[in-house]
Amino acid sequence: MPTPKFILDLREKIGHDLLWLTGITGVVLNDADEVLLVRRADTGRWSLVAGILEPGEQPAVGLVREIEEETAVQAVVERLVSVESLPPSSYPNGDQVQFLDLCFQCRAVSGDAQVNDDESLDVRWWPLNDLPELSDREQVYIKNALSPAAQPLYVTAAD
Repeated sequence: MPTPKFILDLREKIGHDLLWLTGITGVVLNDADEVLLVRRADTGRWSLVAGILEPGEQPAVGLVREIEEETAVQAVVERLVSVESLPPSSYPNGDQVQFLDLCFQCRAVSGDAQVNDDESLDVRWWPLNDLPELSDREQVYIKNALSPAAQPLYVTAAD
């Protein structure tokens, strides 16, 4: 996954110190109620489409951009599913990050799902009853996106 230039510029100043970033994740559904997944080039695992907002970019606009860049699918954002602070993590090079992740439910409107950049090894639609192994967080995102509840989920008390 190529690192955005603004992050490379920040890393020149802060080194490997913890960097707070805004992540965006999409639960993209089609008319057959299948979910769009990408097989990540960096880990080989299947995942929801996700990315990092550019400075000043609106979250829904950034997610639509990421979906098209990674999968060639054009989508519209239907609703905010959740807002969640993820735990800190480190990349193999020692860079430390922590994400505020905004998850959105999206609907595909056109385009054939395909690998569209070097971030993915494969892209495809998966039936909801036959998903590959996903992270616990991504399973919760899908469950929440399919919930009829209209309000976004967020943590209201410290654990």
